Amino acid sequence: MAKITFLGLGVMGYPMAGHLQKAGHEVTVYNRTTAKAEAWVAEFGGALGKTPAEAAQGAAFVMSCVGNDDDLRQVCTGGDGAFDAMEAGAIFVDHTTVSAKVTAELYAAAKAKGLGFVDAPISGGQAGAENGALSVMCGGDQADYDAAAPVIDAYARVCRRIGESGAGQMTKMCNQIAIAGVVQGLSEALHFAEKANLDGRAVVEVISQGAAGSWQMDNRHETMLDDKFDYGFAVDWMRKDLGICLDTADETGASLPLTALVDQFYKDVQNMGGGRFDTSSLIKRLRALS
Repeated sequence: MAKITFLGLGVMGYPMAGHLQKAGHEVTVYNRTTAKAEAWVAEFGGALGKTPAEAAQGAAFVMSCVGNDDDLRQVCTGGDGAFDAMEAGAIFVDHTTVSAKVTAELYAAAKAKGLGFVDAPISGGQAGAENGALSVMCGGDQADYDAAAPVIDAYARVCRRIGESGAGQMTKMCNQIAIAGVVQGLSEALHFAEKANLDGRAVVEVISQGAAGSWQMDNRHETMLDDKFDYGFAVDWMRKDLGICLDTADETGASLPLTALVDQFYKDVQNMGGGRFDTSSLIKRLRALS
């Protein structure tokens, strides 16, 4: 068991930190909104730090799951950032989906202070976090990953080191690229079924057992058919992630025509007032067009 700090208690971080505490680790949490951290301590026990630095004192591992590049920089190297309080040999594990650029920057800053740094973005949504069944894709030094993996296991279904620092974030980009195309295809299939006066649930029951089957189909078709999108991974966050993918594609020379198109479809959903809708709301855009 280890002394662990968890920075960021959103819909993902809150249950992830809870799994660490339940596993027997000594967990201290920090959240920008202190009331959320107080609620977590009331539910799970553990301790509360008023700043990232205060929370990170004495921790062997500091995990983060915040919003974006700027948020991550702030909790790592900003005023009262965790890096200044961490002891040499401690390991920072970042579960935020951010750019490979900020990952490289913070990996270098961590190494300069004698710290380990593992980029470890996650996939599996809120349900995966709550059930401790996330997919965790990691980049970083082998020794740092080997030390962190048993801790990450508290909320992971699968955890793999893909390569050196940044490889985890690049893999998460692959994940988001694949999801964008799948959700658009599923939206079109269900929209087509509606227009053809077919029973959408019956259609999915059949096609989900063949080559068209996917996690999105299994877990989202019911709510898509019911026009319910008030949960799950928000369109605003998906656009942030796809923006990272498209920027990185420009840097690497990769061609992502479908991703660029779906990103614009999500922009349409935002313009419809759906920035906080679940990403499966692409079907709502199709309904509005017909």
